[in-house]
Amino acid sequence: MEFDFLSPVDDEIIEFVKGLSSQHLGSKVAFHTDKEFPDTDQVKMAIIGVLENRGEAKAFDEVDLNPIRKELYGLFPGNWQTSIADLGDILPGNSLEDTYFALQKVASKLIRNGIIPIVIGGTQDLTYPLYRAYDSLEQMVNLVSIDSKFDFGKQEGGITANSYLSKIVLDEPNNLFNYSNVGFQTYYNSQEEIDLIEKLYFDAYRLGEIANNIELTEPVFRDADIVSVDLNAVKSSYSGNFITFTPNGFDGKEICSLSRYAGISDKVSSLGIFNHNNKREESVLIAQIIWYFIEGVNYRSNEYPFGTRENYLKYIVPLETEELVFYKSNKTDRWWIEINFFTGQHNKLKKNTLLPCSHEEYLIACNQEIPERWWKAQRKNSL
Repeated sequence: MEFDFLSPVDDEIIEFVKGLSSQHLGSKVAFHTDKEFPDTDQVKMAIIGVLENRGEAKAFDEVDLNPIRKELYGLFPGNWQTSIADLGDILPGNSLEDTYFALQKVASKLIRNGIIPIVIGGTQDLTYPLYRAYDSLEQMVNLVSIDSKFDFGKQEGGITANSYLSKIVLDEPNNLFNYSNVGFQTYYNSQEEIDLIEKLYFDAYRLGEIANNIELTEPVFRDADIVSVDLNAVKSSYSGNFITFTPNGFDGKEICSLSRYAGISDKVSSLGIFNHNNKREESVLIAQIIWYFIEGVNYRSNEYPFGTRENYLKYIVPLETEELVFYKSNKTDRWWIEINFFTGQHNKLKKNTLLPCSHEEYLIACNQEIPERWWKAQRKNSL
């Protein structure tokens, strides 16, 4: 029933794919057409278009995802084993809430079945129904947003692309455990918003900080369930978007590296790419962002959650007031730090005892300092 919200892929794309060689990505994708719907039991990732842009007051013309599909399916895949389907598009509903409802139902169905939805919007307020898709899973959710802004804007007149995070934080049921922003630019965010991020023990990484050391983000994505990409976080000279001019932001290589980190994460179960402006140049970049995400998924190491700790080295670091326990994977050299969650009102968090971290955070602990990531997680747990 949930898939009834999906309309078939445009015939233009089906004809385009027929003209490709058998080596192109498009020839290896199962498509929702007028005649058939892909067998989702055989699918690991599903591409979904959402033709909705009413979350932006200055919305551009109706959303056209055909250029993105052409650019993506015209690429060559890597040595991938993961099966992919294009399930078509969710058309705009009579109201914005109707579109949200449709996306929530479709994404929830896919996630429950172990299929990763790759959602191409539309405006970034579509992150909200993607977050609500996890309600039926009865789990706490970690959201990572690649964005120059925090999107805590006022909700006067309803949710928008600039205020969806406020709705996520305030609405019940509140399943959000952590929000991490990657790439914020200070001059786009008020001091009140920056202070609120600190007050809620969320994580935020400035653009310059990430540009200087992009590996800082790997543990962030490793602990994410949802990754939401605002294409305005990419500088216009790389995205080709000169309608909403962005002089500063990530370059093409950096945004693709972030997407690959998201794909490699064993925990990430949905990806959304939003706020594009129907320009062919931007479609090229979006296609490559999706390509790198798929590439990452194909190289997942399946280290989360731990099936056994036999393949990990355990490090105990005694501090003056705490004893911190770290684990290092023998397989990938990645690190985790142990978090002692309390039981009681947060029973759902009981199993989340290991938090991804970096080698640098282990070294910080060795210097008798408590890593900020560990401290924030403990503080959130005690609220």
